[in-house]
Amino acid sequence: MDDIAADPSHPRYASLLMRHRLEVAAKKGMLADSAMIAHGRGEAFDYLLGERTTDSALRASRQALAALQAAQRPVLSINGNVAALACDEMLRLANVLSCPVEVNIFYRTPERMEAILGHINERKAALSLDVAVLGDAPDAHIPGLKGPRAACHREGILESDVILVPLEDGDRCNALVAMGKTVIVIDLNPLSRSAQQGSITIVDELSRALNTMLAVAADEGQVDLDEAYDHQAVLNEGLAEMLSALKQP
Repeated sequence: MDDIAADPSHPRYASLLMRHRLEVAAKKGMLADSAMIAHGRGEAFDYLLGERTTDSALRASRQALAALQAAQRPVLSINGNVAALACDEMLRLANVLSCPVEVNIFYRTPERMEAILGHINERKAALSLDVAVLGDAPDAHIPGLKGPRAACHREGILESDVILVPLEDGDRCNALVAMGKTVIVIDLNPLSRSAQQGSITIVDELSRALNTMLAVAADEGQVDLDEAYDHQAVLNEGLAEMLSALKQP
């Protein structure tokens, strides 16, 4: 899958690998024109975190996993960047949770949907996973949103009670919260609208956050919700980590 020239011993290998995946996805027609800009912005925040999973991000990942496990109808939402960067991890997590994934993108065109769905189904077959992949025939709309980006599946996003929306845009995140859903966000920017508005926000790089949840599920099985979990406090801790990096000589 990852035919990249860089040596795995390179100190920036993980970052170079993600950039390579975006380049491949762009050639397949999976990405919006702004995809590289969005990824670069996230990388800048990750530098400030030291490209590592912080204690606060670990707590958020555990809480997110617990919420997904406790849900009646969990669903994992995938956009172009998510499909490019962490398709396998999203499929593996959906398999662990026995829930569907649904392609839901901001700039929706038939061509992009076909490219993204084709990539996901290709990886699903390669991994031999039995995961429902939705998005090809939306039959419902997210209230409060206009245009093609509101399209969704009734059996997926519309009727979900807990939804994971990595790298989500603020408007759709706000609309999902307004529907009464528990919205789990993965966003390296703790000040973004999605990060602030979500129910649980993991301030971490996408693949690291997903692999953390997969590891916890494999090691511990069912995880209990932390009733004392404080969404804003966790965001503040993530921001504090970044600010402390700026103060170092």
